[in-house]
Amino acid sequence: MTSEIKILYEDNHLLVVEKPVNMPVQGDASQDEDLLTLLKAYVKEKYKKPGEVYLGLVHRLDRPVGGVMVFARTSKAAARLTEQFKSRKAKKRYIAIADGISKPKDDLTDWLVKDEKTFSSHVADENTKDAKIARLSYCTLARAEGRSLVDVELFTGRPHQIRVQLANAGLPIVGDQRYHPNARVGTQIRLWSYALTILHPTQNEPMTFYSIPPWNEFTTQLRYLPAFSVCSAIYEDEGILVVDKHKGAEVTEELLSELNSIHSPLFAVHRLDANTEGVCVFAKNELRHDELSELFYHHKVKKIYHAILVGEDLPNEGRLVNYAKKEGEGMVLCKKEEAGALRMELAYKILQRREGLSKAEIELITGRTHQIRVQFAAINHPILGCDRYGDYAENRKRRCKTQQLLSKRLTIEGRTFESLKELCL
Repeated sequence: MTSEIKILYEDNHLLVVEKPVNMPVQGDASQDEDLLTLLKAYVKEKYKKPGEVYLGLVHRLDRPVGGVMVFARTSKAAARLTEQFKSRKAKKRYIAIADGISKPKDDLTDWLVKDEKTFSSHVADENTKDAKIARLSYCTLARAEGRSLVDVELFTGRPHQIRVQLANAGLPIVGDQRYHPNARVGTQIRLWSYALTILHPTQNEPMTFYSIPPWNEFTTQLRYLPAFSVCSAIYEDEGILVVDKHKGAEVTEELLSELNSIHSPLFAVHRLDANTEGVCVFAKNELRHDELSELFYHHKVKKIYHAILVGEDLPNEGRLVNYAKKEGEGMVLCKKEEAGALRMELAYKILQRREGLSKAEIELITGRTHQIRVQFAAINHPILGCDRYGDYAENRKRRCKTQQLLSKRLTIEGRTFESLKELCL
């Protein structure tokens, strides 16, 4: 059985593995084979260790759940890793398929009580005896046929925490025999520990390990999970990859580098500002790159953005036409007749107004550098959080440090790709 356990990394201090589903982490009353015993046997055999092998258990996964686990090969490593998990410096990410339609993202805080007789947990009032706070956040990567694929980050480590909290939020995990009232007997739980980030116990360098679940649903999103820090995948075929970019990622730097580590080569077809999030397209070969680039150049791609604008006194809908030219790394408005003048045109409609802000849906007619930011700043309704063309005092007053601009939808060759992210007033 040891040979069937996937080793992800090992050195003198660490042993990182992919835990098989339905295997206990350590021996229990069932007397079934457990991961810790099997790994001790692996270390003993591989390194010809005499006597009892030391292997420190520093965190756990529920028996039915598979994915990344780290074990300590020395007592020093065990102490330092235990402290990382206790202080939440170790970061654990899970992927789950839930029944129900999840929000784009959400933070869940509950109080959980563990029943020692049934080995189950349940949500309780915070004043309940032995109740402990449980916190997690999730973001939705995809939805299909009444189910949601959610990426979960844990901030506490309570027994069965993800399973209980998602079920309590109306999102029971598919196949969860304990907390899903309609789980079919024999269905494997769709919960997996896919990423673990720790500091190496002696080198003090951050290390992230990945494990992709062997599920036959949402396969494109699962394939690109190792790029979670910069994007999530939306669509893939033999010639194109569409992703939902996160804020802060440069398209031709961090984003392309992370994606190329999963599939290479990839070619950027268009650009988004680093602080603009949302739909972004890559080609998988040079021919497809040229074809798609032509479509963008000739404005045959429908581009829809969402933005939070400063001010509420805009008309319900409108069209903006300006001319601008490049100046340094940005754009400045100019007259049509000036050398280097570029025509900029967009159409917008207001979706929502609240407390001095407006949420707008914008269609780009042309595609110029920083176009949306420049044009709305020109009519004194800058994008909230914009650092270059925005209202510094307003951004500071509202404590908004990130640009509120989202590439919401792209329609290419009759197919529409949409970001699941939402900008909220």
